[in-house]
Amino acid sequence: MGFFDRFKKKKEEPAQIDPLHDLRLDKMKVGYLVDYSAKTWEVVGFNLYEFGPRDTAEEWSLRADGALCFLERYEDDEVEWSFCKKIRIAAIEENVTKHIQQFDEPPRKITYQGTTFTLDEEDGGRYLEGGRPPGQEFLAWTFIDDEEEQFVTIEQWGENDFEAAAGFYVEEYEFTNILPGVR
Repeated sequence: MGFFDRFKKKKEEPAQIDPLHDLRLDKMKVGYLVDYSAKTWEVVGFNLYEFGPRDTAEEWSLRADGALCFLERYEDDEVEWSFCKKIRIAAIEENVTKHIQQFDEPPRKITYQGTTFTLDEEDGGRYLEGGRPPGQEFLAWTFIDDEEEQFVTIEQWGENDFEAAAGFYVEEYEFTNILPGVR
């Protein structure tokens, strides 16, 4: 190396993946692949839900075989993982949207696919698509079954826009073979 070579700008090297640090479920990025329930899922999106200054949930959108599902990580006293998919709000037996519009709150119990779910949590916050501000305000109600294994979530986005999702709680160890994508 010559004297003047020291002043040449060093070429920036691309960020390397640390397999012991980055290939974890909570570190997945868009394009990553992960195995769950005998399928390989591709991470096609990442979003944040802010419920307060230090209260957030992370959400990864996963696609496999044409199905779109959502993996969510929430930390309260301990880390909790859930897996869900969007459902039609009309699939809930009760007319939840009418009840919320009339009483400013959902019914205490709802029925979905023959299972009764009881209101467990009510949250309000901001949804940050891609994890970036400014975000969109929303209200959410989570209903759980008697065994506390399944849930239905109803979200309100504005006055008359409602969405629903149904899912269940999962364990981190159920997700394997996390690999960076080719994007």
